[in-house]
Amino acid sequence: MRRVPPPLVLLLLVLAGCTSPPDGKPPAERWRPEPGLAWQWQLSGKLDPTLDVPVYDIDGFDHPRSAVADLHRRGRKVVCYLSTGAWEEFRPDAAKFPKSVLGRGNGWDGERWLDIRRTDILEPLMAERIEMCRAKGFDAVEPDNMDAYANPTGFPISAADQLRYNRLIARLAHDRGLAVGLKNDLDQIPQLVGDFDFAVNEQCAEHDECERLTPFISAGKAVFHVEYELTTEEFCPEARRRKLSSMLKKYELGVWRRPC
Repeated sequence: MRRVPPPLVLLLLVLAGCTSPPDGKPPAERWRPEPGLAWQWQLSGKLDPTLDVPVYDIDGFDHPRSAVADLHRRGRKVVCYLSTGAWEEFRPDAAKFPKSVLGRGNGWDGERWLDIRRTDILEPLMAERIEMCRAKGFDAVEPDNMDAYANPTGFPISAADQLRYNRLIARLAHDRGLAVGLKNDLDQIPQLVGDFDFAVNEQCAEHDECERLTPFISAGKAVFHVEYELTTEEFCPEARRRKLSSMLKKYELGVWRRPC
């Protein structure tokens, strides 16, 4: 029977590079997507695993480990979509969130902003969700609703609160060997680009904001980008120039895509 080293010995071995952290892959093995990678973002409908793209972003709750393994066999990296800033009544862990952390609706049916200041409550719940992603074999996490401070949540959430919470989510992912993306939250990119491995953005071209994602590209980190209202002719030339991983999608985020 293999003996487990005492905690202090194990820590020294990890620091010396002789063993891997118990929670996942060592940092050197964490996936770091580079600018320009093509991707598929599918959060609704039956998963189509056959698209010839190197990255899939799919719902972490909706798909079993076998679906992730199938995508890996096809040579894909797989991102685990989670909502970390909003409560969703339809998730299996919804009852674990006390009413005290539930704020106003965020514009989607059955969803409410979370009081991200209450990390005493939210950290273990988010750790459990991100651990689910790790256990299913995902390579990365896409945490959604990461800009509560800029929205009418019902709570007095500050920019500093948001920075602390976003860095907490990044650490929870990194502790488990997973890459993590910054979702939207353009105003805080300068402070957070060093904490995140890639960015996910919606509609920066429509709102003339794509330049603000440059710090990720300059750091050699992918920006996975979608537009909904513009045509590819309207946004793809600039997206290619900026080395964004861009495509046109419909709001339901089904199988359909039109890449640049």
